[in-house]
Amino acid sequence: MKIANAPCSWGILEFGLEGETHTYKSMLTEMTETGYTGTELGDWGFMPTDPAALKEVLDEFGLNLVGAFVPVNFCDPAAHLEGVGNALKIARLLKDVDADNARIVLADENGSNENRTKKAGRIKAEDSLAAVQWKVFAAGVERVARSVFDETGLPSVFHHHCAGFVETPQEMAVLMHQTKPELVSLCFDTGHFAYGGGDPVQGLKDFSERIGHVHFKDFDKAVYHETVKNGLDYFESVGRGIFCELGKGSVDFNGVLEELNRQNYNDWIVVEQDVLPGMGSPKESAQRNRDFLRSVGL
Repeated sequence: MKIANAPCSWGILEFGLEGETHTYKSMLTEMTETGYTGTELGDWGFMPTDPAALKEVLDEFGLNLVGAFVPVNFCDPAAHLEGVGNALKIARLLKDVDADNARIVLADENGSNENRTKKAGRIKAEDSLAAVQWKVFAAGVERVARSVFDETGLPSVFHHHCAGFVETPQEMAVLMHQTKPELVSLCFDTGHFAYGGGDPVQGLKDFSERIGHVHFKDFDKAVYHETVKNGLDYFESVGRGIFCELGKGSVDFNGVLEELNRQNYNDWIVVEQDVLPGMGSPKESAQRNRDFLRSVGL
């Protein structure tokens, strides 16, 4: 398995935040210095969007480009065409820079629905999509994934995510059932799976036939209990560090690795620790996360 990190670990997140953040060159410098060999793209425009310029930068740091996060409001059929256009724009860049390693990481437009954002980690059946809504959602995911593959040949994976409509293990199962395996694989995120109410080791077993990309994220149960007690929303929980450094939360990474090895998974592991501005040193956290992975054999 190959170990990458992501811009979110340096405070470059898909939702706007105040505070000083890294430049892409300072981030890539620290990423390389702490022992990672790949990166995801981050927000469009954070790194160069000219393929030659981006490839030159990544080659300078010895990093592969392993994916890009593409959120789409799949609940709204009117947003699907815009989602196709955005995904293709990003997929063209990824194809020209690192076609062998990159994939499109699709997701819901997480954090845009007030109820789902407020109840992240506490989702009940009545909070989920109705059957007719699932059909719209799944059709949108397939439409974007098919457009990406037909034009660029790149695979698409879907990232289940708290504060979106695909958060719980049950919701993940519905989406996988309603999408074609040859078009849509699963980006399995250990931290979001735990936050969404599942056991990551069991989740890897349950979704073994659809795993196409893996994010390593830890989950702090103490922050979760605070979230439940005080009725915190998703963003407030992230700001309190619910996604802690690897090995400091509840995720059984030894069990996760054992299961991935059993499945003969030999692709990228992407470390993600949402480090908001002011939450400490991203480089120091990245180093501790890399050291932890070495301690468990990666």
